[in-house]
Amino acid sequence: MQCKFIKQDNNQCEANALKDSELCFTHNPEVSEAKHQAVVKGGSSPKKNYNPLPLVEISDAKSVVNLLATTVNEVRQGTIDLRVANCIGYLAGHLIKALEVSEIVSRVETIERIILERKTTK
Repeated sequence: MQCKFIKQDNNQCEANALKDSELCFTHNPEVSEAKHQAVVKGGSSPKKNYNPLPLVEISDAKSVVNLLATTVNEVRQGTIDLRVANCIGYLAGHLIKALEVSEIVSRVETIERIILERKTTK
């Protein structure tokens, strides 16, 4: 059953009501002490460790592959937060694409330069 509490914006609370009650845990005044204890417990719980990872030099596709291999092993060992690993994987995908585009642009510039040199020598 849905909580019957009406919020300040005149919308009904969308949480589930407690058993044998019309209100949820947050809005039920009968459990206010338990709610307070939950808030205190949540505030004093150990925080996640977001220590920065060591800097990794990434200059080519091989270094991206090494970063991904290291990240996979850290996930398997449980030494890296999964959200951090997901972020590294996502960004590494974009980095690989950027490196590929950069290489193609460099090749096109070289080809254009060679074509221009051949035209001027004729």
